[in-house]
Amino acid sequence: MPADFDVTIIGGGVIGLACARALSHNRSVLLVEQHFVFGSETSSRNSEVIHAGLYYPPGSLKESLCIEGRQKLYRFCDDHDVPYKKIGKLIVAPDEENPELIRLEQKALKLGIPLSRLSASEIKEKEPKVRAAAALFSPETGIIDSHTYMLRLAQEAEKSGATLMKQTRFLQATSTEDGWLLNLDTEDGEYTISTNVVINAAGLHSHDVALRAGVPASALPTLHYCRGHYFSYQQASPFQHLIYPLPEKNLAGLGIHATLDLGGQARFGPDTEYLTGHELRYGVADHLREKFANAVSSYFPCLESASLQPAYSGIRPKLSGPGQPAEDFLIFETNSEKKSKILHLFGIESPGLTSSLALADKITARLPTAT
Repeated sequence: MPADFDVTIIGGGVIGLACARALSHNRSVLLVEQHFVFGSETSSRNSEVIHAGLYYPPGSLKESLCIEGRQKLYRFCDDHDVPYKKIGKLIVAPDEENPELIRLEQKALKLGIPLSRLSASEIKEKEPKVRAAAALFSPETGIIDSHTYMLRLAQEAEKSGATLMKQTRFLQATSTEDGWLLNLDTEDGEYTISTNVVINAAGLHSHDVALRAGVPASALPTLHYCRGHYFSYQQASPFQHLIYPLPEKNLAGLGIHATLDLGGQARFGPDTEYLTGHELRYGVADHLREKFANAVSSYFPCLESASLQPAYSGIRPKLSGPGQPAEDFLIFETNSEKKSKILHLFGIESPGLTSSLALADKITARLPTAT
């Protein structure tokens, strides 16, 4: 007996939606999302930046999928009326011969990422309020309306026949000879569907989904919840471009940077705060204002801390803990010898938004050929 669906995707964030769009062209697809709104966790609680691909370890999925995904994402935005601006980014340094700045410059050259070095006087021409001895300018960096992007992914998936269900919680997966039986909980009660393949794109809940699908806890990498806070700037934006300090040690984060929304409003963040436990707490404590002011004033000395107001926070599903080198995206496969496989996506943090279309294509290539 044929399965109800060829593929079932658990998680309706940007990665799950991108997979639904890619797979629904020639497969029957079901996507289940536990919340009332798609992408209400990590996918919509970030800087909404389209990254160029500079920072990530050589040969990593983060590096290759970010570079490929950036190009695909700009084309998608043009083709599907998704608001974005390719406004460019300055990566600023306090000294001219900073070794990290030189390393990033050499890496960009090797990878073919457009980048130019700016002197202190050239920085003043581009951004008069910024204080730095040197900077790299990345013209390919942009900002995007992530909510409209996810809406367009959902629309395209449904147009191709995918079924997208909100307020539907995955309970358990049971392997059968031909595929999987999935127990789901909806507003109308529990029910069971059959599917050939499962994609675990549950983000912050990916480990819980894996456990419910029968993966032993000992086989899973450790998941760390890392919260990043944002403060809005209550005056007219002093910048025309994104302003980034040099990245944090071990790439724990990209530093408290200045970004703009599509309306031109400035905000600063995120910082890096590892959480104990896996409780989703999104508060932004007012006492963090001074920490932000001290960090931002290193490149924006005119900042008045009273102009910073708590805005929002996001939580990143990291595979690296405090002080550890950054881990790559991880595609973890179970039942790899069978057609009834599950692909688990772990540690999909930044640059997940930029990489989403490229990652969806990579997942598509890992699945059995559609019949």
